Amino acid sequence: MRWYKESIVYQIYPRSFNDFNGDGIGDIRGIIEKLDYLKGLGVNTVWLSPIYDSPLDDMGYDISNYYDIHKDYGTLDDFKEMLSKMHERGIKLIMDLVVNHTSDEHPWFLEAKKSVDSPYHEYYIFRKGKNGKKPNNWKSFFGGSAWEYNEETDEYFLHLFSKRQPDLNWENPKVREEVKNILRFWLDLGVDGFRCDVINLLSKKEGLPNAKGLPILGARGIYIDGPKMHDYLQELKRDVFSKYDMFTVGECVLINSKTALSYIEEGIDELNMVFHFEHMNADCFYTKWLPRKFKLRRLKKPLSKWQYDLGDKGWNSLFLENHDQPRSIDRFGSLEYRNESAKMLATYIFSQKGTPYIYQGEEIGMTNAHYTTIEQYKDVETLNMYKTLRRFFSEKKTMKMVQRASRDNSRTPMQWNQNKNAGFSEGEPWLEVNPNYKDINVSDSIKDEDSILNYYKKYIALRKKHPVFVFGDYREHYPKSNKLAYYERNYQGKKLLVICNFTSKELKFNPIYDLSKYKLILNNYQEDEKHLLPYQAKIYLGES
Repeated sequence: MRWYKESIVYQIYPRSFNDFNGDGIGDIRGIIEKLDYLKGLGVNTVWLSPIYDSPLDDMGYDISNYYDIHKDYGTLDDFKEMLSKMHERGIKLIMDLVVNHTSDEHPWFLEAKKSVDSPYHEYYIFRKGKNGKKPNNWKSFFGGSAWEYNEETDEYFLHLFSKRQPDLNWENPKVREEVKNILRFWLDLGVDGFRCDVINLLSKKEGLPNAKGLPILGARGIYIDGPKMHDYLQELKRDVFSKYDMFTVGECVLINSKTALSYIEEGIDELNMVFHFEHMNADCFYTKWLPRKFKLRRLKKPLSKWQYDLGDKGWNSLFLENHDQPRSIDRFGSLEYRNESAKMLATYIFSQKGTPYIYQGEEIGMTNAHYTTIEQYKDVETLNMYKTLRRFFSEKKTMKMVQRASRDNSRTPMQWNQNKNAGFSEGEPWLEVNPNYKDINVSDSIKDEDSILNYYKKYIALRKKHPVFVFGDYREHYPKSNKLAYYERNYQGKKLLVICNFTSKELKFNPIYDLSKYKLILNNYQEDEKHLLPYQAKIYLGES
């Protein structure tokens, strides 16, 4: 049963969602308090970012105990209550699965680093230095070398992320058994699936050879989509995934559509879908830390390529925001036309073929953080990149890049109302609230018929009503336009036309079809002219 195809997923970043106990940190009871809000929005699946026990060096993506909840968020009993109440409301739950690495405070690693004779030493990737240098030239995704010296064993250990996130050794069958036990534990509690963190990094090429070419980009086949990736995922599927009614979505680094199909093609089903990030290069060179001006063609081209390449063979994940990306309005829309462009962006991305992923706050048009000094940021990637960038750029230039690219842009507390701290917490929030919460918040959005939130509700209701949104094919028009995004979907005699203006000016275009024969079922303006208004989005429904 591929129920994930009809899912509308809402990602919760729990630390910033809703604080129930007033300590300034979002928690599980805070999520329980807002379940009716989620049901009212129309979502039927929640993806929960990590809530496991962790020192929080990377905000929970560094796990020290896979079988328990971090005390900041609550208890395992709180979790069970939340899961039960989600299921009562027809909402499924997918958890974050982080098994490329653990925390350096995980008991396995604490034992592993003591001695080469420790039974846990082979749980991780330790190597001797070479000629007084590190074992190889691999780079961390967070900047600097991917190797850290361990004095007790006179070796280096591998960390593709923070030095406090040592990589697990998937060559070791004991590690794979440990992971299967973790999966079974949560699935037996009733969890409905997993978002698999950086899942295509598990396999490292034998001998750990140097990467060639540009840092990280030269790692394909070495530690990105390594030689045993399929073996590992097939083993997880055979021993665990196939035994449950669940789904998996894999976050995959530098993946292309051809490689993705080798994981997700129906019949292979090592994963059910992947997150790729090719469209995220629409305003940057390979990484958000190397900015360039946004061009619509750079957004449309990879998204259409994935639509065509996956076709009926695989399933797409549809997103513009998550906990690692800046806010989409700042990147691809317009702060001046915030209301219109937020609605247009949702219409454009979520009407394609695949499963929509809404990130908390996206549905009310939240924007990037307002921070002006590096001290206001908490994100480890941001702080590491700041140090790296300062070696090459001035403070002013570096801060401009941080303000544009930091993951904290999407992690500012959820803006619920105009009360103190945006209604997120009675205490001092762990991360500063965006001061625009007086204008951008859920409470005001609910009352405003023309709000972004109410547009999302209308959109989701339409998606549930018309199967063409879910199962229709995809055909793009005007692929080379940097102003107009236009595509159609066809299914069982129904045709959907999705037409979006990505500019702040009125836009004339040839609609190709006679629109008088179609019903306008969604419009982010009251006006319906022959030309498109700034950031206007329209959806027409008719017969194929």
